[in-house]
Amino acid sequence: MKAVIQRVAHCEVVVDEKTVGKISQGFLILLGVENGDTQKDAEKLSAKISGLRIFTDENDKMNLSLVDINGEVLVVSNFTLCADCRKGRRPNFENAERPEKAEPLYEYFCNCMKNNGINKVEKGIFGADMKVSLLNDGPVTIIINSKDLA
Repeated sequence: MKAVIQRVAHCEVVVDEKTVGKISQGFLILLGVENGDTQKDAEKLSAKISGLRIFTDENDKMNLSLVDINGEVLVVSNFTLCADCRKGRRPNFENAERPEKAEPLYEYFCNCMKNNGINKVEKGIFGADMKVSLLNDGPVTIIINSKDLA
């Protein structure tokens, strides 16, 4: 499971000209579910993200987590994170999990974020054509793969 985390002042996702998810300060998480990912991947990744200390404290040091600041999360499914671009110029998406397996893991990940103390977890619509707008804060952008976590 791969995640691109962007620290944001605010962001929203729109589907068919209707806002379906919107948050204030927190993280925009683009989430890619790969072949073979399990609930354990979602649990490890959500725990890491919830505790990631990348918000600044009173000394302007990245020392506070999402939980510490009562931050919010917008999770957007994004199978293109699983792209293999090693050959040619057209990405290969064979590493992306099939939608019927990926969607339940996406939903499970969102529930894990709530279980890790995130009070507001908003979502896009799985598989939809989404328009995401955000005000990046920093910018701070971090990529995490659940396979790299202990």
